[in-house]
Amino acid sequence: MRETANQFAAQGWDVTVVTIKDESWALESGVDHSLSQKVDPRVKVVKLPLRREDLETDIRRFSEQRAVSPAWWVRSLRDRQQEMFPEPNFGDWKDALEDAVLRLHKENPADLLLATCVPYTNLAAAWKLWEEARVPYAVDFRDGWSIDVIDGREAFIADSEKGRWESRVLSSAISLWVVNDPIAEHYRARYPQLADRVHIVRNGYDVDSTPVRKRPADPESGLVFGYLGTINFSVEHLRTVLNGWRAARSREPLLANARFEVRGYSGHGALRGANPQADLLLDAEADGVTYGGPVAKAEVASIYARWDAMVLILIGGRYVTSGKVYEYMATGLPIVSAHAIDHDASNVLQGHPLWTGPRGVAGKALADAFVEAAHLAVESTDEQHTKAMAHADQFTREIIMSAAVRQLVDVLGLEKGRTQ
Repeated sequence: MRETANQFAAQGWDVTVVTIKDESWALESGVDHSLSQKVDPRVKVVKLPLRREDLETDIRRFSEQRAVSPAWWVRSLRDRQQEMFPEPNFGDWKDALEDAVLRLHKENPADLLLATCVPYTNLAAAWKLWEEARVPYAVDFRDGWSIDVIDGREAFIADSEKGRWESRVLSSAISLWVVNDPIAEHYRARYPQLADRVHIVRNGYDVDSTPVRKRPADPESGLVFGYLGTINFSVEHLRTVLNGWRAARSREPLLANARFEVRGYSGHGALRGANPQADLLLDAEADGVTYGGPVAKAEVASIYARWDAMVLILIGGRYVTSGKVYEYMATGLPIVSAHAIDHDASNVLQGHPLWTGPRGVAGKALADAFVEAAHLAVESTDEQHTKAMAHADQFTREIIMSAAVRQLVDVLGLEKGRTQ
């Protein structure tokens, strides 16, 4: 989203970003301002005082109903939220979001609104501005709404409240952005009349989040494998990965003193860092596994620079890509895939010379992949590294988003200097 705003500004647009206050982000997922200074200074940011009631942890702010019957209180809250818009947690933000875009348009008339989801309640604001002022809008769905990308099935039927909202909003959208081909195929099949408006805009990676050179691997001091990303996979998935790591370490001399560092947020809201996955990682310390918590975005490159190989642990299948696969490729390091074989990340990785291939999620297959990656870390050539970097270069966010913004502006047929 930062790159999207920056690209509109770079192409001559006045840009206003509507978001929520930092305190609300802190409750939801944590706040990382380490790259905020790289937001184009011409971008105006409006922060709305919206927050999720259910994430409040100060019991002094609880109502009597919540204190006495918390489960009933949450169910009642979800019902109230979805009376306004069919989305739990965020449905009751609808009026505030609509009012905000109407007010901003009145102050400085807009030529385009780009609604980035989630939350899907943002769609209501786009629709409201279209109804009231006929301001064209595009939808940046990322993973989509009517497709369950994890299970690979329809998330809701067309004749449901969500289905009617999606159909209504997409029918007048000038463009729909999704992150990969399978999701694009879903929307083109679901709305054939809109097929030519569906565009694949991949996540890509920030150049400043990857190291600029490959650190020579030193098996004597211990190879270091790393995972950086949200720990949103199941306990069983993580256990299988750790079992594969343990088996590989026991049989491969190059891994005898190797380490496996895991970094990233574990859990959400009040449960961040306190969950079975974190406990499982702590229990694996004897196998050279460490869990170091989240990493500030500006420090990502320095973390990658310490590692000799990457471990890509992902949920889902063919409808999931993940943003991390692009960063992992850009390190130029060997990559172990710990995800389903039929996964969109495998499509992105095809052609990467230091990838151990799609092995699935099984202990022995992962052990083999860890062993192969250890040898690649020690034995890979400069030519392989150069090819790996070239493979990643096509996925920089600057390249991807500049093209996406140009395409969107071309659809509008507007000149530079207009407002968004």
